[in-house]
Amino acid sequence: MSLGPFTKSGALSIGIELELQIVNRHNYDLMPCAPDLLRLLQGHKLPGVVTPEMTESMIELATGICTGYDDAIAQLTEIQGALMEAANKLDVGLAGGGTHPFQHWAQQRIFDKPRFLQLSELYGYLSKQFTVFGQHVHLGCPDADTALYTLHCISRFIPHFIALSASSPYVQGEDTGFHSARLNSVFAFPLSGRAPFALTWEDFERYFDKMTATGVVKSMKDFYWDIRPKPEYGTIEVRVMDTPLTITKAARIAAYIQTLGAYIQRERPFQPQEDDYLVYTFNRFQACRFGFDGTFVDPATREHRTLREDLIRTLVKLEGHAADCKSDAALRELLADVSARGNDAEWIREVFSREHHLPEVVRQQAGRWMVHTNERHNST
Repeated sequence: MSLGPFTKSGALSIGIELELQIVNRHNYDLMPCAPDLLRLLQGHKLPGVVTPEMTESMIELATGICTGYDDAIAQLTEIQGALMEAANKLDVGLAGGGTHPFQHWAQQRIFDKPRFLQLSELYGYLSKQFTVFGQHVHLGCPDADTALYTLHCISRFIPHFIALSASSPYVQGEDTGFHSARLNSVFAFPLSGRAPFALTWEDFERYFDKMTATGVVKSMKDFYWDIRPKPEYGTIEVRVMDTPLTITKAARIAAYIQTLGAYIQRERPFQPQEDDYLVYTFNRFQACRFGFDGTFVDPATREHRTLREDLIRTLVKLEGHAADCKSDAALRELLADVSARGNDAEWIREVFSREHHLPEVVRQQAGRWMVHTNERHNST
């Protein structure tokens, strides 16, 4: 199968995908209700789409093309409202969070769709264990080579995105000690990790042709990379984030990615090289395990500092580009998270330390997600 041409898209446009938990309102375990939700949403005119995911206790929403933070909030709010209306009719809840704290993977049902059934046949129990919930952000790029340059530059910020979005400290009823345990499930897949180092579309096409010739992959969907190019959309897709607990947090993280894209595409501040990836896996692990307190090793200088320090330094550096992208308010709120408020994983642990009951934690997570207001000015 040919990779196809890289579609022209609006440079620095964004699109957001969020995978959500469907929970029952009795014990707040996962509920295999995606087919019923999708049936109720048929015929709704939305600015994006709502689609199934691997198992029936998951649902994915996706915006259309967004110009920036305000547009993303508007689209997410409209889709959220339609989802909430359908969920209320079924008496189920929806929640953010990268993992459900106490669900058991063996109880999950694969959604009846040819691709999901094929993946289940291929990956076995990993498919049900993949009942985890992530945020993906698409970033528009003016051409294919710029997309690859942006991909390899933005890779050094992957730990930032993980720490900011982390919301999966509990798995199977246990505190994992991680801020983002979700990514451990993703890493189990053989085609996960980082993209190959290619800076021209010609080189990337050559790599793709070699991979398809092996019979291992058929399309870009078969790669579970942290960031991957999406030529049919004219974007790169950042895939490492846990689903945050609110649409506001999700939009802020997307705004941060957009602002980094503006900085990278306009200033060309880095010269990507293969050796940048020497510390990639270490930095990613530190973000998953320790959040903002993790160690970050600068790929260029090899300097060690905390992720918190690197995030603050970067957010301050981006102030000019944030003003141009109209994302300055969003980035100020992220700075407050890094400096004082903490991430969603910390909030989840704080709730459990008060309540000592994971179903109550999920009830409060669902409460945060399903507050149908314009959250633009809320702090979380």
